[in-house]
Amino acid sequence: MSQTTGADARHGSFPGEVKDAVTPRATLLVLGVIALQLLFIASYVGALHDPEPKDVPFGVVAPPAAAGQAVARLERLPGSPLDPRPVAGEERARKQIMDREIDGALITDPAGNRDTLLVASGGGTVLATTLERIVTELEKAEERTVRTVDVAPASPQDFDGLSSFYLVVGWCVGGYLCASILAISTGARPANPRRAAIRLIVMALVSAVGGLGGAVIIGPVLGALPGSVAALWGLGALVTFAVGAATLALQGVFGIVGIGLAILLVVIAGNPSAGGAFPLPMLPPFWKAIGPALPPGAGTWAARSIAYFEGNAATGALLVLSAWALAGVVITMLAAALRRKRREAELPTQVT
Repeated sequence: MSQTTGADARHGSFPGEVKDAVTPRATLLVLGVIALQLLFIASYVGALHDPEPKDVPFGVVAPPAAAGQAVARLERLPGSPLDPRPVAGEERARKQIMDREIDGALITDPAGNRDTLLVASGGGTVLATTLERIVTELEKAEERTVRTVDVAPASPQDFDGLSSFYLVVGWCVGGYLCASILAISTGARPANPRRAAIRLIVMALVSAVGGLGGAVIIGPVLGALPGSVAALWGLGALVTFAVGAATLALQGVFGIVGIGLAILLVVIAGNPSAGGAFPLPMLPPFWKAIGPALPPGAGTWAARSIAYFEGNAATGALLVLSAWALAGVVITMLAAALRRKRREAELPTQVT
């Protein structure tokens, strides 16, 4: 008969416990954390270390005879920073900028040597500044000057146009943290459809409160963003619920590993590709492609549309967020139903 030594008792351990302390499951989870850590570094540094404009949608307003030459001149710029296209008049150019079809426009003056550059710093201060630099250098080389007009200026309290991004990041964090707490409080997977439904209802209530709180803080309290508080509230509730429902779905399918997958999608892939620090046209191709399809990117685009572009061009982003929310609800409930069915199928075997 084995006896517990005094040292074992004092340290609260028993023979054999040290051997079992690091289980295969714990090892896999630790390796998963290391993988997320390295992916975080690779994603953020890869997306943001060397921002360069590439094929920025850009309008050119010029007399018909000169429009083709002006477009061709911009297309020949080294590195293809602009994707120029002729636009019929300044009013049309302004409208396309407000509709977020283009990010800027050059209005040439055939009777003089001073042209006008239209930008929209509300869509990203860094991008507006970059367009101004590119056009200024080009005009200077041709012994012309240019004046810049900001069609949709960012708020003075919205430094570098980052407030929309950080607002959406806060909503996303609330979504996956709340979902994670709801799931792990009584196990990593929904035990049954009833519990899954309760979690989704709680998630919806939390989303409504968090959406309103974020909209009030960013608007009336701090004055960082203009735009409708009600519209931002609705957006915040949708962003939070979309991320929360997706996290519950991943946890329902993969268990606790689903939390890591949610972080992978939202934080590691979603944040650097959201167009926050640098707008989408300045990101490398991979991040530029995935950004609009992920909640942080869709949310940031919609928030800027609400704040600075009269809500224009927000429909696509709202549909993306709605798709995440709907998929999260369906998969969460389906995973719970299948889990209950498996348990019911196992019961006769266990009784036998």
